[in-house]
Amino acid sequence: MPELARLSINQVTVLPQWTLRQAVEGLARHGVTAMSVWRDRLHETTLADAKLCIEDHGLEVSGLCFAGLISSPDPQAAGAALADVRRAIDEAAALGARCLVLLSGGLEGGEKDLVRVRGRALDRLSTLTDHARGCGVTIALEPLHPMSCATRSVLATLKLANDWCDALGAEDVFAIALDTYVCWWDPDLETQIKRAGSRIAAFHVSDWLTDTKDLRLDRGMIGDGVIDIPAIRRMVEAVGYQGRIEVEVLSTNWWKRDPDEVVSIIKERFATAV
Repeated sequence: MPELARLSINQVTVLPQWTLRQAVEGLARHGVTAMSVWRDRLHETTLADAKLCIEDHGLEVSGLCFAGLISSPDPQAAGAALADVRRAIDEAAALGARCLVLLSGGLEGGEKDLVRVRGRALDRLSTLTDHARGCGVTIALEPLHPMSCATRSVLATLKLANDWCDALGAEDVFAIALDTYVCWWDPDLETQIKRAGSRIAAFHVSDWLTDTKDLRLDRGMIGDGVIDIPAIRRMVEAVGYQGRIEVEVLSTNWWKRDPDEVVSIIKERFATAV
């Protein structure tokens, strides 16, 4: 059972209800000492104001979510995406975020060659190495569920994430964000967690509902679904991870709830469901 002091809450869990300032104030009011900042909300204010607000309330930034989607076959679109990632790296550095979570992007423009698209995304990642290293920012590659290949991420397994880290060869820059929601099904999970080891820079938790209605926006609250979250936590801790445990529930159902109630439920569940 993890200590409540390790709890972080991803801002997306209360994204429609609270602005960034409201989220910072709300989490601090509940005694939550860390959060992951969602970039859409970050851009509603100035970076300086966001940094000051977070610091004034004593919160640690466990991550900045997210940047990437760099797989487009269109050079202009790809260039814009890479420029946005570089801006996100700068933002993560300014906020003192533990990592910048990156999604690779999916298939676009009628493409069907997954191998080619994966190779292109990997090549583009390598161009970010020097900028991230110069800013002291860790880029955490987040593999998504294979059903996201067409739209969000051709990086679909933890094995692929390990393979990409091996290929990039920059252990001081590239790491992995491990999310229970997208990896719980993987029969190779424990082996690949052991392989990842110290590469694990972020550990995100939510649950998979038996009758989930939407792959992205119907995540279950921790304890409401079928994932053995404590078992996966023990796996990541066995390889040395002792960082924040970040609750990340993208859910149109939970977005209808009072955010103070949502945070209270997370705190209650954290002791038993994680």
